[in-house]
Amino acid sequence: MAVDNDQQVLLQGYQVEPFWRSTWNTEVLSALRNVLSRYGLLIAFALFWQFAPSLGWTNPAVLPPLNAILFALWNGITVGTFSADILISLQRAGIAFTAAAVVGIPLGLFMGQIRFIERSLDPILQLFRQTSALALYPVFILLLGLGEASKIFVIFWATLFPILLATIGGVKQVDPKLLEMARVYGATGLTVFRRVVLPAALPQIFVGLRLSATTALLLLIAAEMIGANSGVGFQVMNAQYNFQIPMMFAAILLLALLGLSANFILERLQARLCRWAKVKD
Repeated sequence: MAVDNDQQVLLQGYQVEPFWRSTWNTEVLSALRNVLSRYGLLIAFALFWQFAPSLGWTNPAVLPPLNAILFALWNGITVGTFSADILISLQRAGIAFTAAAVVGIPLGLFMGQIRFIERSLDPILQLFRQTSALALYPVFILLLGLGEASKIFVIFWATLFPILLATIGGVKQVDPKLLEMARVYGATGLTVFRRVVLPAALPQIFVGLRLSATTALLLLIAAEMIGANSGVGFQVMNAQYNFQIPMMFAAILLLALLGLSANFILERLQARLCRWAKVKD
């Protein structure tokens, strides 16, 4: 049966778009490409870790499969002591990190604005910064004992300098033209500080906070490995001594997740407080 030209045009208008060309499917493929481009190597690494022991490429007694590590992590949180250890570790790192921020940010803002004091204190700051906190840990133990004070203080010592130096650098990088313009329009010193100096230095301050958060967790592991009977770092050493390899890797994975969580929280806070500055991954 013949179909005239008008009917052909009408039928073409009602043709169903192929599935692989639909808008929904295009969005899904685009999202999948973005995920693979960002996390493809991480997914490949996880798959290699999972299947390498069963294929005989690695020794499962030394490098257990990923599912065994995740199972040990789940048992440690639900049945074991991981929940209490997380709280203890977060308390130690949180107190030290908060104290470093409370001391480092105001001191950095003060030193960054008064160049004479910054030049006078910079040599001793550089000396202390280059001195490893782990090297000073025995000194802190002698002075403060093996209790919580020495563990918190060694983390505080290591986390103070990234915050302090980043804050000083942020203040020194404020555009002089902005300061001059604010003074021309009659802004007082306090107004210049609140409206110009602090907002301009805030992104750099968050860089120091993120570095210090990572440093706090790194020093936390070392502090809990020496003279501690609780905490995630202690669980790493305890599992290694008892040759509980999946549990050891589970504790290490837990520390990595804590670090990622702290960095994510600081990134979101920076994005909220520094909306004019693009947060870089």
